[in-house]
Amino acid sequence: MNFWENKKVLITGGAGFLGSHLAEELQARGVPFSHLRIPRSRDTDLRKWEGCEQAVAGQDIVIHLAATVGGIGFNQENPATLFYDNALMGIQIIEAARREGVEKCVIIGTVCAYPKFTPVPFREENLWNGYPEETNAPYGLAKKMLLVQAQAYSKQYGFNAIYLLPVNMYGSRDNFDTASSHVIPALIRKFIEAIDEGKREVEVWGTGSASREFLHVKDAALGIALAAERYNGADPINLGSGKEITISDLVNLIADLTGYEGKIVWDHSKPDGQPRRCLDTSRAKREFGFEARMEFSKGLEETIAWYQANR
Repeated sequence: MNFWENKKVLITGGAGFLGSHLAEELQARGVPFSHLRIPRSRDTDLRKWEGCEQAVAGQDIVIHLAATVGGIGFNQENPATLFYDNALMGIQIIEAARREGVEKCVIIGTVCAYPKFTPVPFREENLWNGYPEETNAPYGLAKKMLLVQAQAYSKQYGFNAIYLLPVNMYGSRDNFDTASSHVIPALIRKFIEAIDEGKREVEVWGTGSASREFLHVKDAALGIALAAERYNGADPINLGSGKEITISDLVNLIADLTGYEGKIVWDHSKPDGQPRRCLDTSRAKREFGFEARMEFSKGLEETIAWYQANR
C-alpha cells in the first residue's frame, strides 16, 4: 500500500472503460483523486507531442491505457487509423515520460499482438513466433512496438517501463456502440434489442468455432495495480482469466442470460478472427500475485444489468 503514498499518477484513457475502473481501484488503494491526472481526449491530443508533454508533467507514475480500439468490423475498416493512433500515442507518451523523469511507466498492450496460430495457452515467450491475425494486425503490431520501446529504454536509459498483455475485457461501462464494440457488448445489445423489437432471429458473425478468453474489467484493474506496485521486469506479462470459451457457447450463454428465445443465424461470410485465444497466466501469479476473481456468468449478468439500466 505504501507504494502509492504521495504518488501523482497519470492514467491516459482514464475516463474510458478500463481507465474509470482503474481510477477506482487506485483510490481504494489509497491514492487520493486529487493525485490522479485523467486527461480527456477532447482537451489533450496524445497524438501530438505537446499533449504528451503536458500530460506527463509533474507525474510520478504513468499508466498508458489510451487507445483507439474496436471489434473485427472496425479493425477491417480502419487499419491505418488503428496503427497510426496507437503507435504514435504510445511512442510519444513513453518518450515524454522518460524526459520528465517519471519513476515508472506501465504500458497496456493487447492480446492481438500474439501470432495468429499461437499454441494454446498463449505463453509470453511465443509472442514473436509469427504474424498476428490479419484483421487486427495493424492494431496489434502498433501496440507490440511499445514493448520493443519499453525494453530498449530500459536497456539504454535504465527507464522503468513494464508491459502487460490483457485479453478482451468486459463489464460495466463497456462500449456498446454497434460500430466499434467488441463481441460481448455487441451481443448483449443485439439480443436485448431483438427482445424489445420482437425479432424472431438474430444474425451473428462467423461460424462460432473460434474461441476467446475474457477478463472482467475490475479484475483487469486489480492486475494493473498489482503490476505497478510489485513488478519491475523487462519481460511482458499476460493478464487474463486462463479460461477459454467458444464464440458459439458465448452466444448461447448471452442469449440465455438476456432471455432471448428466438433463432440464431450465423453469417459464415464474415470472419471469425483469430482461431483461438487463451492465455497462460502463471507469470502474473508468480511475479505479482494476480489471479482473476470474477466468475464469468456472474460477470456477464452484471454487465447485462448495467446495460439495461444505462442504455
